[in-house]
Amino acid sequence: MTDTVDVTGVTKSYGKVPAVTDVTCSLKEGETIALVGHNGAGKTTLIKLMLGLIRPDSGTVRVLGEDPAAGQFAARRRLGYLPENVSFNMALTGRETLSFYARLKRVPLDTVGALLERVGLAGADDRRVGTYSKGMRQRLGLAQALLGRPRVLLLDEPTTGLDPALRRSFYEIVAELRADGATVLLSSHALTELEGKADRVVIVNRGAKIADGTIEELRQIAKLPTRIRVRLADCEAGTVDDWIGRTGAWKRVNGHVLEIDAEPSEKISLLRSAASSDAPVVDLDVAPPTLDELYAHFLGAEEAPQ
Repeated sequence: MTDTVDVTGVTKSYGKVPAVTDVTCSLKEGETIALVGHNGAGKTTLIKLMLGLIRPDSGTVRVLGEDPAAGQFAARRRLGYLPENVSFNMALTGRETLSFYARLKRVPLDTVGALLERVGLAGADDRRVGTYSKGMRQRLGLAQALLGRPRVLLLDEPTTGLDPALRRSFYEIVAELRADGATVLLSSHALTELEGKADRVVIVNRGAKIADGTIEELRQIAKLPTRIRVRLADCEAGTVDDWIGRTGAWKRVNGHVLEIDAEPSEKISLLRSAASSDAPVVDLDVAPPTLDELYAHFLGAEEAPQ
């Protein structure tokens, strides 16, 4: 896949306060990337650097082959951006607002109606934005970001204010953009909902990149245990106790459920024993480390005393 965004050795400070320190990463076409980190970790600064709103103190940023901070950044019309806190003229209607941004981006006005329908605002297009709920304004912001079929889409906390149904609809739109070859960067605190949605995860802390890879790659690096949970068949207690004694340090969740945190080297053997014909087991679940757990691990490793 072709790189659409290249960040190389970038450092940015605000006065004496470092915001980003020697960050290098690349984003590829047809890829969805989750950018995660605490407030103040440098996520929004990285997005502003990619947009060309600020310049790095050192290092280089290239977006679609160009310097986004250059005066004539032709690729800007192929960028889409949704800030964490959207702000619109409350006196304009939804349609007037989107038409205004379409003119700025030199996008045909006849695409506005379809975009409003795509984000679920077709029935409210002639209402003033001042009457919109927070979720509706967020959807209008997403429609603005989607103008002109952007090749790079930068979304800062995009699902804030969206109910579960609208979040599902949002990720369907992201999947369509990805399939069309767009690069989608999602900066979010909602780690649980990002699982299965992002091809790659970039973790930042105190302005530095501390992890970068697919969730599976991060699991292999972290070597965190996998939780295995089994539901027991109805049988004599002695049979279960004998099986536990032979197979591992299972913990009882309740009378019919056991669980164990399996180290990577033990996982396969424990699964085989739980699935064997003589095991008093009728069902099992395997829960690999979640993105929340991986994030906590890498953050803890970074902040641990050296």
